[in-house]
This record gives sequence, C-alpha cells and structure tokens, in this order.
Amino acid sequence: MTLAEYIKDRALVFILQIFCMLALFGFLCVTGYPADLCVLIGSVWVLAAGTYFGLDYWKRRRYFLEISRILERLDERYLLGELMPDSARLEDRLCREMIRLSNKSFIEKIRAAEQEKKEYREFVESWVHEIKAPVTGVSLICENHKDENTRQIWLENRKIENYVDMALYYARADEVYKDYMIRKTELSEIVSSVLSANKYYLIQNGVQAEVSCSHFVYTDKKWIAFILNQLILNSVKYKKDGGEKLFIHTEKQRKAVQLIVEDDGVGIKKEELPRIFEKGFTGSNGRSTRRATGMGLYLCRELCGKLGIEISVSSEEDKGTRAVLKFPVGEYYVREKGDGELENIS
Repeated sequence: MTLAEYIKDRALVFILQIFCMLALFGFLCVTGYPADLCVLIGSVWVLAAGTYFGLDYWKRRRYFLEISRILERLDERYLLGELMPDSARLEDRLCREMIRLSNKSFIEKIRAAEQEKKEYREFVESWVHEIKAPVTGVSLICENHKDENTRQIWLENRKIENYVDMALYYARADEVYKDYMIRKTELSEIVSSVLSANKYYLIQNGVQAEVSCSHFVYTDKKWIAFILNQLILNSVKYKKDGGEKLFIHTEKQRKAVQLIVEDDGVGIKKEELPRIFEKGFTGSNGRSTRRATGMGLYLCRELCGKLGIEISVSSEEDKGTRAVLKFPVGEYYVREKGDGELENIS
C-alpha cells in the first residue's frame, strides 16, 4: 500500500477534517478570538490529525506487507485466511473470517475433485486390466491359426493394445513412483522385445530394422519399453511410400548412455518441431493421415521426466527423424569394459 493509495482511500475523512477546521477557524474569528490564538488552535489540530493519520498509515502498511510476505511463502495460497495476522480493526477481522469461509468451501471442492479423479483413475486402471484379457486372447488365437485374415486381425488387435496401454500410462502418469522398479536393464533386450511385439506391423509397412545395442542402464524396463514402442510406432506411421529403414543403436558418453532411434521417413517440419511434445498436438503429418492422437510423444516426455531421462527429437523434412533417450550415469560407473558394461572405478 502506497501513501497515494492511502490518501485516496481516506479522502472523505481528510475533506471532513479540513471542513471542520475551517468552520472552527471561522467561528473563532467571528466570536472575537485573537488571530494568533486561532492559528495556534489550527496548528495543534493539524499536528494531532497528521500524527494520527501518519501512525495509521504506518500500521496499515506494515499489516499488509506482513500479509504479502506470508502469501509469497505459501505453496497453497488458498490457506492465507488461516495464517493472516491478528488486527484490532473490526473490518480486518470480518475480512479474514470471510476469506476463511471462502477458502473452506474451495478446499472442500478441491478434495471432492481429487476424490473424483482418484476414482476415475482407479476405474480406468481396472478397465485396462480387464480389457487386456480378451486382447491377449485374440493375439493367442491369431498366433495359433496363422493365415492372412488372422494376420490382419492381429495387426488391428495390436493397435487396440497400444491404445489401451496409452490409457493406462496416462492414468498413472501422476503416480509413476507407485509402479516403477529401477533395475539393471539391458537395452538390447528391451529393443528386441518391442520389435518382436510389432514384427507383423513392421513387415506390413516394409520397414527394415537394424539394431546395435550393447549397453545397460538402471531404469524401469516396462516404462522404457512403452516409450520405445511409441517412438517406433511413430516412425512407422510417418514413413515414406515404399518402405523405410529404422536404425536403433546406443552410444556411450562420459556421464550418460544414449538410446537412439533413427529413420529415413517423412520427417517433421521445422516450425512444428518445438511443439511435438505438447499434449494433443498432431502436426501436419498427423492431420494428413487422421490416425494421430497427439498423446504418444506427450506421454513419452512425461514419463521420461518422471524417470529422470532426457528425451529429444531432431528432424529434417523429407529426410528423417532422430529421437534420443539419454540415461544419466552416476560418477560411480564411468569406465566401459570390453563387453560393453560400465566398470566401477571409484
């Protein structure tokens, strides 16, 4: 609160004080009081009023500054009403009580919304687990009765399975810590399992995959498999006509191991590249095929952030795309052995 704001707020009181002072001064002059005595009385009035308003401004300013400091330190600012300092003014006490009642209603609505969100997430998770049984059953039937028709059914069933997984991971994105298990993980095993799960899809689209992975990292195998699966499906989805080459390999750095997925597909426009991780963004390629949801890369970024992995994508239109997952390696493991493992040299 500035002095100008205080004066503006007390403008009517100041005008009343000046009016009363002039009226008293005029009355004293009319009744024959000496001029010097009238001036003395006016000076005392001005001094007393100035002292009162000066102290009042100082107290009000200190009061609101304290509230501002409390507000800045709060993470949940809707709790301000509970922490506001006491005040001798009735209007301050009434205002604080109204803020408390308002915040209480707001907190109740937040809790109700959180409960609804929790129930919805639990429903999605239970639905996903239930739907996985028939999806897996369809896959097994197709594997046991291989022909052209069952192969097409398997491909469509695989798409359903991918969308079901996306729903599950999206529902769990806020509580990753409850589901992941950090263990020593061979990246070659993850790559092989993901490619094997999508083998018919790759064959149908004429995609040749080349793999060169010889490093391990400490991460959650299931979550990384989901992220890698999304990158591979995106690569195949936006391939050029006539097929594509997909190159998946690892590179070791001083304090990191990189898992790289490269293709020679249609690529991404330069102006769209900064937005590819945005929720719901499909880009011109996604709009042309009408098969994009705009959720795959968004989920990849969210999950990578939860797992402490860096994800980046570079691309040139009509030349291909390069996606990099960067797994950090602590100072404790920095030297590579002959078999590709990192040796402890601490």
